[in-house]
Amino acid sequence: MSDYPQLALYIDGAWHGSAGGASRPVINPADESVLGHVPLAGDQELDFAVEAAQRGFAIWKSTSACVRHEIISRATRLLRERAEAIAHVMTLEQGKPLSESKREVLLSADIIDFLAEEGKRSYGRVVPSRSNAVFAQVVSHVPVGPAALLTPWNFPMNLPARKVGAALAAGCSAVFKPAEETPGTATELVRTFHDAGLPPGVLNLVFGEPARVSSRLIASDGIRKVSFTGSIPVGKHLGELCARGVKRYTAELGGHAPVLVLQDADPTHIARLSVSAKFRNAGQVCASPTRFLVHASLFESFLSVFCETARKLRIGSGLVPGVDMGPLTHVRRIGEMQALVEDAISCGATLMCGGVRLPGPGYFFAPTVLANVPPSARIMHQEPFGPIAVINAWTELDDALAQANGLPYGLAAYLFTRDVALAHTVSARIEAGLVGVNHFGVSQPETPFGGVKESGYGSESGQEGLAAYFDTKLTSFGSA
Repeated sequence: MSDYPQLALYIDGAWHGSAGGASRPVINPADESVLGHVPLAGDQELDFAVEAAQRGFAIWKSTSACVRHEIISRATRLLRERAEAIAHVMTLEQGKPLSESKREVLLSADIIDFLAEEGKRSYGRVVPSRSNAVFAQVVSHVPVGPAALLTPWNFPMNLPARKVGAALAAGCSAVFKPAEETPGTATELVRTFHDAGLPPGVLNLVFGEPARVSSRLIASDGIRKVSFTGSIPVGKHLGELCARGVKRYTAELGGHAPVLVLQDADPTHIARLSVSAKFRNAGQVCASPTRFLVHASLFESFLSVFCETARKLRIGSGLVPGVDMGPLTHVRRIGEMQALVEDAISCGATLMCGGVRLPGPGYFFAPTVLANVPPSARIMHQEPFGPIAVINAWTELDDALAQANGLPYGLAAYLFTRDVALAHTVSARIEAGLVGVNHFGVSQPETPFGGVKESGYGSESGQEGLAAYFDTKLTSFGSA
């Protein structure tokens, strides 16, 4: 397609094909057409990328933070100038509505800008000495080295922005491996840095079979930091690989976010707000609200408004104006949605709406609401990562909190109440890295994003995200 970019590997400042000629098709999830073919890197290209990143690191770590900021800022200006065109590419390959894609591109520019600004302020500190024989103790932040950045397909610009922005702002080089489902968006991100004058080797782009790429990169002595966003089983496996080489590791591994609606909340307002949050990006959001735990006195009104609002969502191609929800990104998600719904019903849940694949081409699944879902249902323990909401009632707050905290995940959680004191008390008892009180917007460029328990290790974005790419070094000066 003429409006879809030519795909290539980007290594050592130049665009390359795959030496072995291997590739795979990129599918438009809205109509199942082939957009293009993404080249798959073999061991030769992966090793070349690591070597380039080592050379790039030698240049970039010696470049002043102010000059790094200048180059990065040129790239983000290009991102903003090209936002509409890049958003179009994102919607073609990922499926989300065009308005969501454009917001993602612009937010990604903000994320990278914030990290670049913070990179200029990573001053370290001077610690007073206890001895006259030592006149200065300087703590400095040293870029950790070449990083392997591994990202999924659900936010193909936002998630790379957190990793690429932090790595480059800290003075690290990177080998960036995005998802093969959404290579065009990643290509356009890298192109902005190329056009902004980033030195060769500082940022390298590879595609390939995920397990092969990750194992090859992590095993390389040239990689000193790994950042991964994806599933819990894969995240655990990569963490084990990193431990063997004692490599810095950040992992964001998803969740199964509870939403506590207390008895003093406004059920109508919150239900409408919840529908917008739940079905954003077709529910393919790691922090998506999924398990709605509603006080029994509000349950019927909340459920009624939620279902009514969900049924009114306009489903279709993200390129069509006015569409609220696009397709799922991959056909395999359709089968998983159907299996979760069928299992819940067999366990005694009530299907309130949706639950089926929509007719016609494309990977469209109807917005789905399950009510009164018993604990034995798979969906009560497994993140759906799709357009399915679970709505259950509770009467005792301790029981509701036990349900909210009862899973091995702890990425995001949400709480709605008008009682300020209760908001403080309950939010303190919620086990999650991100807690939204009376809103769902827990991800901002300036704030850390990360989970507890099996939902992750470390944080991205904010000052914490930048710190993940530094080693701490003490230089103590004596008076010899």
